[in-house]
Amino acid sequence: MHTFEVWAPTPQSVRLHVDGTVHPMRRDDRGWWRAEVDASPGARYGFLLDEDETVLPDPRSPRQPDGVHGLSQLHSVDEHAWTDTSWTGRQLAGGVVYELHVGTFTDEGTFDAAVARLDDLVELGIDLVELMPVNAFNGTRGWGYDGVLWYAVHEPYGGPDGLQRFVDAAHARGLGVILDVVYNHLGPSGNYLDRYGPYLSGGQGTWGASVNLDGPDSGEVRRYILDNALRWMREFHIDGLRLDAVHALVDHTAVHLLEELAVATYRMSAHLGRPLSLIAESDLNDPKMISPRAAGGYGLQAQWDDDIHHAVHAAVSGERQGYYGDFGSLDCLARTLRHGFFHAGTYSSFRGRTHGRPLDAGRIPASSLLAYTCTHDQVGNRAVGDRPGHYLDPGQLAVKAALVLTSPYTPMLFMGEEWDASSPFQYFTSHPEPELARATAEGRRREFAEHGWSAQDVPDPQDPETFRRSTLNWAERTEPARARMLDCYRQLLALRRERAELTDPWLEHLHVDYDEDERWIVLHRGSLRVACNLGPDPVTVPFGGAPLVWWEPVVVNRTGSATLVPGHSFVVLDAALAPPEVSVGAASAG
Repeated sequence: MHTFEVWAPTPQSVRLHVDGTVHPMRRDDRGWWRAEVDASPGARYGFLLDEDETVLPDPRSPRQPDGVHGLSQLHSVDEHAWTDTSWTGRQLAGGVVYELHVGTFTDEGTFDAAVARLDDLVELGIDLVELMPVNAFNGTRGWGYDGVLWYAVHEPYGGPDGLQRFVDAAHARGLGVILDVVYNHLGPSGNYLDRYGPYLSGGQGTWGASVNLDGPDSGEVRRYILDNALRWMREFHIDGLRLDAVHALVDHTAVHLLEELAVATYRMSAHLGRPLSLIAESDLNDPKMISPRAAGGYGLQAQWDDDIHHAVHAAVSGERQGYYGDFGSLDCLARTLRHGFFHAGTYSSFRGRTHGRPLDAGRIPASSLLAYTCTHDQVGNRAVGDRPGHYLDPGQLAVKAALVLTSPYTPMLFMGEEWDASSPFQYFTSHPEPELARATAEGRRREFAEHGWSAQDVPDPQDPETFRRSTLNWAERTEPARARMLDCYRQLLALRRERAELTDPWLEHLHVDYDEDERWIVLHRGSLRVACNLGPDPVTVPFGGAPLVWWEPVVVNRTGSATLVPGHSFVVLDAALAPPEVSVGAASAG
């Protein structure tokens, strides 16, 4: 016998549909309906609400073989299939994260195909793989942020069994797995939750109705989210969660949902005996996210830091449009690297108001902030999804990599950046509903038309070619220019593993010098000097030492007091070692 249950306080009656047979269900005083039925392990089922004869999927469906509008299927993770019993986890501090989209990471676009590339990530120097959302969404291809059945795994990727195989294979190689989850909104197609109960509130956010986190009957909605988060870590052995757009969570209760999740995650971590990380995507620049609960914070382990991205990108690229308007100077870059946030109680011209608050660098380690040269957002939300390599030269890309990978922050790479992948990462969807498909395409073009883009230049999200163009081409890594970039990333990451100064998370140990006019900046990490020339012409920086990793040949003077760095290049110097008597370097990274 199997007990089927569903929280559905809204309908007056709920019936269970299992393999073609309908069964009555009993309601308790909290709005839960239950029925015990003799069902096979893979039985297809759903629920009928009131007099409607449409069978709806289970809000907690563990599997959706026929898509989000189809019947749910019973499924349990096979405990005997795991081989990671000796896995003790991977903490975030000191690690390097790699964000990837399963559908475009390989030509096949599946978990199993992604497994075949995990050894490449190990060789690169990655510690944790962050998967963009894999929850069930309508259609076959998409970014995953419009999921509607949060407990199910997208079938075209390989379903729940495929995810289990991927995590197990990652752990076998010493790689942790972080899963991107979305709790601030639901997608536009296949969302039946409001038919069951008050899952949504009256408020409106960017993506539509807000999730009911603090209104009547919100307790069960919060439990729906908490149980989902814990399920990934318990049943699928996931090592951490990236929480999408937590600034869009509307919660006015005394104990915020994020704090409640942090408490539950800590409890599970203690039970499982391995570290579990919660990483917020937040637009607030509020250290409360990553402050300990004892200090009045939510107790999350980390958050994405867009200020670092903006400061690095604007300084290197010269772009100043939109939210890059306040960034671009070396003073801004130096200040952001030293303090974590640029907007920390300062005026934001993009927002037209004061934004953020200072980070207490003495209490919060820099490893609690993720730094990156690009992400799915920072590439895919550009009009044509162009990567930095499409408009910057290789030296500029190398400088960006050096600034991030030698910083005190936790570095994160976006798939393919390590070899300057030629493929864009464009916004793609596959909505089967013609009206929704048309609205999505028109909305995308209208958004960028406001910034001067013509409609024909903005890729149609519904066009299958938009998706195919975004798929990585692994074969191109052997091309000389891309192989050189890949070697540069490998050497920087190897140096990060070898030298404790580079994983030192305390910002008071970081010192930065720069020259605004000559466009150079130097990060001091113990005895290491990371000298970056953001300008096109050679400059002499007043620091020397033995070159360890570089992009172009450098010249260190005999006294070790100055180094000539070519334009759009960097060098990592060790001031504790004697400098060479001649110029060093080659046509590739040293």
